[in-house]
Amino acid sequence: MKNKIISVINQKGGVGKTTTVVNLAASLSILGQKTLVIDLDPQGNATTGLGKSNTNNEKNIYNLLIRKLNLNEVIESTSVQNLELISSTVNLSGLEVETATNEDRAFTLKKIFDENKNILNKYDYVFIDCPPSLSLLTVIALVGSDELVVPLQTEFFALEGITQLIKTIDRVKENLNPQLSVRGILLTMFDKRNKLSGEVDTEARNHFKSKVYNTVIPRNVRLSEAPSHGLPCVIYDKTCVGSKAYFDLANEFLSNKESVSAA
Repeated sequence: MKNKIISVINQKGGVGKTTTVVNLAASLSILGQKTLVIDLDPQGNATTGLGKSNTNNEKNIYNLLIRKLNLNEVIESTSVQNLELISSTVNLSGLEVETATNEDRAFTLKKIFDENKNILNKYDYVFIDCPPSLSLLTVIALVGSDELVVPLQTEFFALEGITQLIKTIDRVKENLNPQLSVRGILLTMFDKRNKLSGEVDTEARNHFKSKVYNTVIPRNVRLSEAPSHGLPCVIYDKTCVGSKAYFDLANEFLSNKESVSAA
């Protein structure tokens, strides 16, 4: 299956990126899709959000990237059926300095993927949770990915930030990964009582057209509570509005097989 490796990316923090990785992957798993989450953020929030430790664990993405362990050695099961994880560690934050002399470091993850197609082929989707920055780790994810999902917070300055991100994506396409495309833009933290949320929604759809998912993720306290229990919200409280929105997104995600070019 093509286009199965998908980075969820935004250089801004607090836009619902990790929440989207965890809950979209879990929703797809519940719907019968075999999924793998790769936590490429040194903060390790996707790791803890799926009930795993991001400290004192040898099985992590850092040890994979430095070739201390192989891909099959770092994959862990989670409490969600059909969902597996490669956890993060704070050691990732030093990778950029440690690989400064490596001219091919942007291709580190892509090479690992290319060498392990037999393992990756058992998954319907692989999601990469990127750090909230345009750092080496983000570039590594972009080079290794087929597609991108971009969470866009429905608040002031959101569209300005995404313009910068699209320019970065275009540079990576031109120089490092010409096959990269944007699968969709997801509006998050939507508050129907807030006039600004509606204005950002309208402006995003006018600007990015069909790239914007029909599903909108609302502000919901249960989405914030679930990670402290080590569970995706779609497991923690599957009936809340946040969970229902992510199930809707998963169904829309599956129905939209064709990605949209970032250009």
